[in-house]
Amino acid sequence: MAGGENEQALRKILDMTRLLSILVLAIHVYYWFYGLFQHQSLVNSLGIRILEALFRTGLFNNFHVSKILSLILLLISLLGVKGRKDEKINCRRALNYAAAGLLLFFLSFYVLLLQIDSSRAAVYYIIATCSGFIMILTAGTLLSRIIKKRLNSEDIFNKENETFPQEERLLENEYSINLPARYALKNKIRKSWINIINPFRGLLVLGTPGSGKSYFVIRHVITQHIKKGFTMFIYDFKFDDLTTIAYNTWLDSKKTGACVPAFYCINFDDLGRSHRCNPLVPSAMTDITDSAESARTILLGLNREWIKRQGDFFVESPINFLTAVIWYLRKYKDGRFCTLPHVIELMQAEYDDLFTLLRTEKEIEVLINPFVNAYLNDVMEQLEGQIASAKVAMARLSSPQLYYVLSGNDFTLDINNPADPKIVCMGSNPQKIQIYGAVLSLYVNRLLKLVNQKGKQKSSLIFDEFPTIYLNNIDSLIATARSNKVAACLGIQDFSQLRKEYGREQADVIANITGNIISGQVTGESAKQLSERFGRIMQRRESFSINSSDTSVSLSRQLESAVPASRIAALSSGEFVGMTADDPDCPIALKTFHCAVVNDHKALKRETGQYRSIPIVRSLSDEDIQNCYLQIKRDIQDIIQSEMDRLVSDPELSCLVIRK
Repeated sequence: MAGGENEQALRKILDMTRLLSILVLAIHVYYWFYGLFQHQSLVNSLGIRILEALFRTGLFNNFHVSKILSLILLLISLLGVKGRKDEKINCRRALNYAAAGLLLFFLSFYVLLLQIDSSRAAVYYIIATCSGFIMILTAGTLLSRIIKKRLNSEDIFNKENETFPQEERLLENEYSINLPARYALKNKIRKSWINIINPFRGLLVLGTPGSGKSYFVIRHVITQHIKKGFTMFIYDFKFDDLTTIAYNTWLDSKKTGACVPAFYCINFDDLGRSHRCNPLVPSAMTDITDSAESARTILLGLNREWIKRQGDFFVESPINFLTAVIWYLRKYKDGRFCTLPHVIELMQAEYDDLFTLLRTEKEIEVLINPFVNAYLNDVMEQLEGQIASAKVAMARLSSPQLYYVLSGNDFTLDINNPADPKIVCMGSNPQKIQIYGAVLSLYVNRLLKLVNQKGKQKSSLIFDEFPTIYLNNIDSLIATARSNKVAACLGIQDFSQLRKEYGREQADVIANITGNIISGQVTGESAKQLSERFGRIMQRRESFSINSSDTSVSLSRQLESAVPASRIAALSSGEFVGMTADDPDCPIALKTFHCAVVNDHKALKRETGQYRSIPIVRSLSDEDIQNCYLQIKRDIQDIIQSEMDRLVSDPELSCLVIRK
């Protein structure tokens, strides 16, 4: 019917119907109020003959029949009306006109029942009926001008279009982490689960401060893995938040009667509640490469700007020097004095004594020759440039508290040893991160090498605020430790924070190699990168255009971002987006999620109120700590004195003694 001739014919038919409606209403008034027109001399012989003919049809046997017929013809004529569309016109306005018009049109009859002059009543009736007729006509015209298809004005942020189905099954196994959640699908709220069924492929937890990383995600990783018998290492940046959770979950696990790991805690601020551990324990350092890794970790942790300059002469030289010192103490008397405090003190020795001792160890001769030659040739400026940066950096660790913790042997770092499983929590302090971060980096570096071995128990490594420590091989751990049942959970605030501390290349490797990712609110490049990772979904698109007589509506479907960057930047606390990795034994079709994690806040608050504090390990006095500090200094002096005496008294070795 959109053809030109048909459309014109239809319009003429509708116009004729409207004229018939008006004509029927006019005859109705003329017939029933003929006396009024006769009194006004508005009749003639032709009108009388017409009325007689109409009377014989029976149309006017009832007062209301002709009136209703006029209304029906009017409504039929309005079906095809096409008015000029206007966004400001709404249904309420048109319905108000229609309601008022119908009331006037039908209730006008009661005017005739009033106790007034019949001529005046007839005039009032005609005015009311015609006014109602006009209002009904106006209402129909307004309805034709309303835009019948309009965009959903309530969903101005396109939230409904960006919803998608998510995993609603609880998929659980002996390794899984399962977080209850709820999500929106169209206009309904549904229950779902975040199922991390393979945590050994790595878990990256992002979110700005306050987004709920620890409260909604990391605490559940800790509690669920401890209950499932994992050995565990926790880097607790804001000690003792996570440590308290782990300790009390460990206490609950002991009540079940199952064999649970031992619990240890490292804390440099409250030594009475801290165990002691030597990260350079000789039994874990089998060759000089272990010494080199430890030296690199500790120096890069103390000088974070060196991370981006690895390979430079004045970066590698201090690392080689520290490697030599560590390996010398490892070989001296089978590592009896191989601790980080002893290494620090030996580095501060005079060059004559230090180089003399180091020359006695053949395995490090290649490492120390450049330093010895520079010293013997009196190239002091070069020598100081090579060594002073290491000595100055290591001197920052010369603290009685650090010496005390680092020189003991309460436990070893092989946390997943089947013969001696452990849960180890290491606490940092945000105010002392420059110092504590380097020491903790050394602990973690040594621990990773011992953990990532075959034949060990399942273990979980949890790093809160991961960029505050430096791990040179965390990417290889995530890539290779899956077969050894090592699960790593890294908590960071933003990808840019990771790039700042680790450099762009290594940060990108860490971000891209993790199979599971959970992100709270992040902005900028991080949000864009995540949005691209989550992919696209098919979304409905609507558009319309208005012309003088009609509305053109366009409907289409196209691929758009499942979770746009702007949506990630506006997430509320406890609301997360992410993607999980599945397993060949348990494939997951719906890996991407955008949901709010459901925590039982009252139960958690009640549970937290019953937590027991970290117990005191031993009673300590300041004198005990100071004596340990001084004893380490005496040990180094004794080593230097005894070795120098031995070399001087032996004619074959006296050539190694350096005197300037």
